[in-house]
Amino acid sequence: MFCGDTVLVAGRSGLRLTLSPQGSCRNFWSFILSYSPLMARDLRVSMDQNLTVDIIPREPKKLPKQAREDPSLMVDRSNMFSESKKPRQRYMEKDGKCNVHHGNVKETYRYFSDLFTTLVDLKWHFSLLIFTLAYTITWLFFGLIWWFIAYIRGDLEHIGDKSWVPCVENLNGFVSAFLFSIETETTIGYGYRVITEKCPEGIVLLLIQAILGSIVNALMVGCMFVKISQPKKRAETLMFSNNAVISLRDGKLCLMFRVGDLRSSHIVEASIRAKLIKSKQTKEGEFIPLNQTDINVGFDTGDDRLFLVSPLIISHEINEKSPFWEMSRVQLETEDFEIVVILEGMVEATGMTCQARCSYVATEVLWGHRFTPVLTLEKGFYEVDYTTFHDTYETTTPSISAKELVELHRGDRLFHQLHTPQRNEGTQNGAPRSKNIGAQPD
Repeated sequence: MFCGDTVLVAGRSGLRLTLSPQGSCRNFWSFILSYSPLMARDLRVSMDQNLTVDIIPREPKKLPKQAREDPSLMVDRSNMFSESKKPRQRYMEKDGKCNVHHGNVKETYRYFSDLFTTLVDLKWHFSLLIFTLAYTITWLFFGLIWWFIAYIRGDLEHIGDKSWVPCVENLNGFVSAFLFSIETETTIGYGYRVITEKCPEGIVLLLIQAILGSIVNALMVGCMFVKISQPKKRAETLMFSNNAVISLRDGKLCLMFRVGDLRSSHIVEASIRAKLIKSKQTKEGEFIPLNQTDINVGFDTGDDRLFLVSPLIISHEINEKSPFWEMSRVQLETEDFEIVVILEGMVEATGMTCQARCSYVATEVLWGHRFTPVLTLEKGFYEVDYTTFHDTYETTTPSISAKELVELHRGDRLFHQLHTPQRNEGTQNGAPRSKNIGAQPD
């Protein structure tokens, strides 16, 4: 620099400039700092001591609209080589929520054609709001009609006249008409306001309100009952392991994951299935995004039917029909897929169908691991330790694919057969049996 000791230090948050003025340089730095934007708060610094100034880098400006619309300009090439592989966008979250949003739905009338399901699927605050508004609007509407009948017949002008027979006794305004509407629809019947037989229009209105009130009660109470009894929260006590593993079972590569139930009341008729979510391209060049492929978890043998009393390890044998048949450990680290697991069954207490879901991306599948046992035998019972439910340990597993493993076993078997000496039956050293042994002489 110009004079004195100047130290420039680079850090994560920016640059730091340390100035140590000496001799005649004090006036120079005083002049510079007096016009510096960093000293805009009237900060007076003595030039007899070191001065440290933080230089904060400016944030990058937002790209213009033309640059955002151009795909070639939207790519950030500054960290292209240092950035690692981006994580896969999940098709389903770990808690079972599908990460799919429906946009540009123009045929919204279809939601009103199934009004009951639409009301049940609403969030709780919207359901309570509609529940309150349905009753309040109904009471106000019929209360207005009762007041209008009294106004047309002249009942409001003959209040206190003993000789006048009104449509509804003791109805003297809109508030009393509103209260009579509530009493009629809720069948409270305090006995103070009573409809008379001299009012045929009131009798017809009473029938209509009773029928419509029953319909509103059935709809609203039914929606609230179904919404309260939904077994969505029952799925919160159904557990899935955080990772899936691939290891050997009976000499065959298997994909495994663990499921468990925390409640004492069991899931009746529990069944499990799995799907592989992976984009593919056909031989004709058609690209199918998020293609779904079945993963056999025991459908042929009945192992997909679970008796979920204690945690179970669900196994998928990687064979010729498996989508992981040609996948090795190295290919697993570069593949982009997602495994969706669906557990279904009926709640023992209510009999309603419950469904719990979970998913595993490629980075959550551990090659060469097994699950730690959680079941131990105690005095008179079995105990499940859920603290090790998600724990795994490494085990010896070949890094080749299941297809290569089967071919390797076939080659070893063929080599063993070719290099094993064959022995004839009935001898100890393999020599052929003589035909004359044991024959009687002539």
